[in-house]
Formats: sequence, structure tokens, C-alpha cells
Amino acid sequence: MPTAEIDGLPIWYEEHGDPDGPPLIALHGGITTFGWSFDPVLPWLTDGRRVIGVELQGHGHTPDNGRPMSINRFADDMAELLDHLGIEQADFWGFSLGALTANGVAIRRPEKVRRLILSAVNTRPDGYHPEITAPEQDDPRLPTQEEFEQWHAAYDAVAPNKDDFFPFLERMQPVVHEWEGWTEDEIRSVQAPTLLIIGDHDFVRLDHAAEMLDLFPDCGLVVLPRTRHTEVMQRPEQLRAVVEPFLA
Repeated sequence: MPTAEIDGLPIWYEEHGDPDGPPLIALHGGITTFGWSFDPVLPWLTDGRRVIGVELQGHGHTPDNGRPMSINRFADDMAELLDHLGIEQADFWGFSLGALTANGVAIRRPEKVRRLILSAVNTRPDGYHPEITAPEQDDPRLPTQEEFEQWHAAYDAVAPNKDDFFPFLERMQPVVHEWEGWTEDEIRSVQAPTLLIIGDHDFVRLDHAAEMLDLFPDCGLVVLPRTRHTEVMQRPEQLRAVVEPFLA
């Protein structure tokens, strides 16, 4: 699979679907891979579209070369990837960390984003349930041990160096935990039509989701029933029912 050299980092990506179709950048969740996040929806998402799945710094195939990491840096990487691919504008679908990254592109480089799908996302730290930031071991919203083992196995299957997994986890902690969020004016500046998708048992508070619905200028909100944060991308038919009309 190809890589794009961006700011000294070989960013890995893979393409699916119709190479002449409208491009869509698919961005995975934190600590996961593109495949773990998007394999459930690829069978229909690729129909008539050019889907470009990317793995962010340190995730999956893309190494962590020690470069400083932040949501803004990830977003700038994606804007530069579009330039590398000769794509002026694309749809973006991000899950969790990928959604933060996609929204960062929409804020920092709005001309690059046609339509924006944000799954399991918040716009500031207090948009999460407070128990997520100070979790108890048995909190039902948290990832299960089985899910964590799936992520570790997915990483081991493709990463340049398997031994980097736990050091990378340590480096990733401040990327999200020290992220300050966006201002209301920054959210109001998003020009792309936006679709928010969260689970009813997500990390994200439902009242925060309603607030986001009001702040994004052109926005719809979908709440998936009986769905945790890590399960949002595991509802392919429910997602298809809302994503396909939105992208069309």
C-alpha cells in the first residue's frame, strides 16, 4: 500500500471503491486501525465512491517517528495528504479521534471539506461524561478487555514494530487528555454540511450532542440505540440508512 511523506512522516493510506468516484477520507478511532474502524461499513461505503482510508501517526501501518502529536497536527496532515493526492475537496468521515481530526480539517482548512461525518465525537473535554475522564474499572461505557485485545492484535498485525504499542499508548494520552477543545465560534465557522452520530451510551453526553447540533451551522444528529462509544462503527445497516442519503 502507498505512503505519503508529510512533514517527515510516511503516512500510510489505502484506497477502495471507484477511483473515479467522489473521494471520501475515512479516519479511524484512537489506538485502532482503519480496518478495525471501517471494515463493517466498507461493503456499501465503497459503492460509487473513492474511499481513502488513512492511519494517523503511530497507528497501524504508520510509524510513530517521535514527531510531536496533536489534533491540529493530525488535521494538517490530512489537508496535506489531499494536496499530495491532487484532491481539491473531499468528504470526511471520522470516528472518535478520527472525528476530532476531521473536524480540525473543517475548521483549519474549510475549503478541503465537502461534507463532514463525525462519529462518537465531542467538541470540548467536558462533552464527555465525567466518569470517562476519571474512570472506574467497571464503567460500562469504557472499552472492554476484549476490545482492547482486538486493537492490540490489529496493531501487531500491521505495525512496523510491534514493540511500539505500549510506548505509543503513553505518547497518545496527552493528545486527547490535554486537548482544550474548540470555541463556539470555531464550531460555528464550519462550512461543510455535518452529520453527527453518537451512541446513546457513548462517552459523549447527550446534552452535549444537542448543543453541538445547535452550534454547527448545517447539521443533523443521529443517536444510535443501545450503542457504546466503541460500538458506533459496528452498526453497519443503521449507519448506511443515514450516511448514504447524507453523502448523496
